[in-house]
Amino acid sequence: MQFWPHRRAQREAAKVHSWPESKQLKLLGFLGYKVCMSHIIVQDNRPKALTKDQKVSYPITVIECPPLKVAGITFYKKELTGWRKISSVSALNADKELDRFISIPKKSKSIENIKEFDDLRLLVYTQPKLTSTGSKRPQLVELALGGSKEEKLHYAKERLGKEIKISEVFEAGNLVDVHSVTKGKGYQGTVKRYGVPIRQHKAEKTKRGIGTLGPWHPNKVSPYVPQPGKMGYHFRTEFNKWILAVKEKPEELNSDSGFMHYGLVSNPCIFLKGSVPGPRKRVLTLVFAVRPNHKIPKEAPAIKYFAK
Repeated sequence: MQFWPHRRAQREAAKVHSWPESKQLKLLGFLGYKVCMSHIIVQDNRPKALTKDQKVSYPITVIECPPLKVAGITFYKKELTGWRKISSVSALNADKELDRFISIPKKSKSIENIKEFDDLRLLVYTQPKLTSTGSKRPQLVELALGGSKEEKLHYAKERLGKEIKISEVFEAGNLVDVHSVTKGKGYQGTVKRYGVPIRQHKAEKTKRGIGTLGPWHPNKVSPYVPQPGKMGYHFRTEFNKWILAVKEKPEELNSDSGFMHYGLVSNPCIFLKGSVPGPRKRVLTLVFAVRPNHKIPKEAPAIKYFAK
């Protein structure tokens, strides 16, 4: 019962509700596809670590990040109850894969007519056709921008309908928060789903179940009583993941047959220290850390070996 409500995610691409503040003009997030987990050997650059300047092994997650395409701009107004969407501008040269799932207007509004707004965000979509995931359906999300209001508007005008690369957003040494959907595990019982103890062999009726659904009165079952049901496919967030490298040439990482259960990586990818939720080929939303850990160095360590 650690997470509540215990429900399945409605979509794989996460909607980010809290963005970090940044004075630098750039996107505050990016999307990628989980390739696999591996390990690398680096030279430890933590100043107070016992293994300083020694070779240590780090578990990593490889994430393929094909370029994002800007499909539109959304304008917001700040009110007492929160942010209110006031207008939007769409790009007319969106890919046909996106046109299959959403209706793209044939005529778009002029940006010059929109003057009274407090913030804007870019509406971007992924290009899974460039990857080995086997999917053609793009994921459409809104990403915030850093910088002043005038800088954001100028940047959005230039980027409307164009591509944005991972190297323009993240670099080695950055801390990011990973938003993703976990593995789906299907219909499971109470022992696996909630971790209730297995009862003794003389227990009445069942061993891998709970003892009671609750009292007679009130004559209803509480929603907090562990019961069987669908498990997994939940939206989760992991904070302060360290980017160890941004690889512009993925050909150096591929083996002859590519990565197991994924295939060949043909787009720029990043090395993220540790694990992230979700199976292979799952789309991940990477956002600059909202509460960064200042004990982690701002410079990434030198990589000595990568295990293919």
